[in-house]
Amino acid sequence: MISKLTHVCVYVLDQDSAYDFYVNKLGFKVHTDAPMGPGNRWLTVTPPEQPELEITLFLVIEGGIFTKETVKTMTELVKNGTFGAAVFTCHDLLATYEELKAKGVVFKKAPTKEFYGYEALFVDDSGNFFSLSQPA
Repeated sequence: MISKLTHVCVYVLDQDSAYDFYVNKLGFKVHTDAPMGPGNRWLTVTPPEQPELEITLFLVIEGGIFTKETVKTMTELVKNGTFGAAVFTCHDLLATYEELKAKGVVFKKAPTKEFYGYEALFVDDSGNFFSLSQPA
């Protein structure tokens, strides 16, 4: 029987840029940063209050599981914001929204009241979009 989820994958187009975005803008903690072949590394970050969940910043690069054709397709899909990667929560959405905007995070939807609480939508440096919410 499956007992828990430990890792999730977010496809990124540049791991150095993703590192900067997730650590310096979102405030996540680096869990693992280890070489994993030419031009690639195993890079995982964790939300500050959820260290048991590792978010793998998975580079879209030829080799391993991706062919040249797949890399081309995946790159376009990521850049176009095809993937809604996750829902993050915070304690004070309006304050977090202002803090992240000041750090250069791009929001596609300003905070709005929804039936489940408050929500804003932002994109990472690769094009993945996320919901940022404050539950009711």
